[in-house]
Amino acid sequence: MEKTKIENDYILEVKNLKKYYPVSRFSISKNRAYVKAVDDVSFKIKRGTTMGLVGESGCGKTTVGRSLLRLHDITDGQVIFDGKDLSKIPEGRLRKMRPQMQMIFQDPYSSLSPRMPVGEIIGEAVKEHNIVPKSEYRSYILKVMRDCGLQPQYFYRYPHEFSGGQRQRISIARAVALKPKFIVCDEPLSALDVSIQAQIINLMKDLQEQYGYTYLFISHDLSVVEYISDTIGVMYLGSMMEMGDKKRIFENPMHPYTKALLSAVPVSDPDVKMNRIILSGDIPSPVNPPSGCKFRTRCQNCMDICAKKAPKLKEYEDGHLVACHLYSQD
Repeated sequence: MEKTKIENDYILEVKNLKKYYPVSRFSISKNRAYVKAVDDVSFKIKRGTTMGLVGESGCGKTTVGRSLLRLHDITDGQVIFDGKDLSKIPEGRLRKMRPQMQMIFQDPYSSLSPRMPVGEIIGEAVKEHNIVPKSEYRSYILKVMRDCGLQPQYFYRYPHEFSGGQRQRISIARAVALKPKFIVCDEPLSALDVSIQAQIINLMKDLQEQYGYTYLFISHDLSVVEYISDTIGVMYLGSMMEMGDKKRIFENPMHPYTKALLSAVPVSDPDVKMNRIILSGDIPSPVNPPSGCKFRTRCQNCMDICAKKAPKLKEYEDGHLVACHLYSQD
């Protein structure tokens, strides 16, 4: 019974997830080249919590989020959602599970249909999946709009009549209207002004406290990730470099890449001097990544073993995992 309880604490468990894209669809060679967008990534997310996923552009964060929801078919690995392996569920059954897993997209301008009014955008999937009876449909959509800070008179207006922040509220309302358990937030603040970002992030936290949503929050902004997340994963070139509790990651970063990212976070105090770590060189190609540790070509602490053997993601503190040869791999 105890084992079952521990397993049920996690709404999502990702095991050795891989997503490769062929460089050319027309090649018939057995030795086809692949872009290794996500390469052997594993993590868990507890119910009602937020996991932040950070890393440079092109590291595979968005591909992870889309693969979890089966918007992309995965190359290998398992995605276990609420006890069910999504990689093995047929499309028909998966469609019935769609309301439980939703996504908030990065661009609030292109993710909303310009030909549909707000009420229809939010309620289209509600009708399709019969979330509420027809007699309660309108009152339910208006309630969702109020929860997301949208006025009732917006029901018949179109997306072009709203600002970026209001559009993102519409996107959030569209996701939560289906009463999901898990929401992937794919950089939902990157297209917004800083003042609006604070409003949206507080809205998401309020909704989580009220309804118990579980978030995977993908972002470049480490200060935002620190504010909203409970756990954090750091990705580089398709692989997980470091993962753990938010407090441990920010107070005791262990991987050189994580240290470099945190050193770039601006500090509001002008008297505090930051020891910025500058990474040399460019990000290697995901088609032909470096042997051994993928980060070694830009790492100041690179050793001979880093080129020969890829480090394993190992736990060195309670819940704090790192993939680096600076620490014992035995």
